[in-house]
Amino acid sequence: MVITNTVESSLADEKIDCDKACDGRCKLSSRPNLCKRACGTCCDRCNCVPPGTSGNYDICPCYRDMTTHGGKHKCP
Repeated sequence: MVITNTVESSLADEKIDCDKACDGRCKLSSRPNLCKRACGTCCDRCNCVPPGTSGNYDICPCYRDMTTHGGKHKCP
């Protein structure tokens, strides 16, 4: 018999508001449109955006590990 925590399961299924999360993440960017586009892609794939305007990547490993074809960080 397997018992799961329904609160954790329901939170994992909910999508975060990527527009709002990326607005906060990119508010100090010198290129906000580019930042929001990249952040939005990463948020859609990972359903996570690290807090603050930079750093804090360890909170969201999927966001941290996503790279461009050139091997650079994709997510701002």
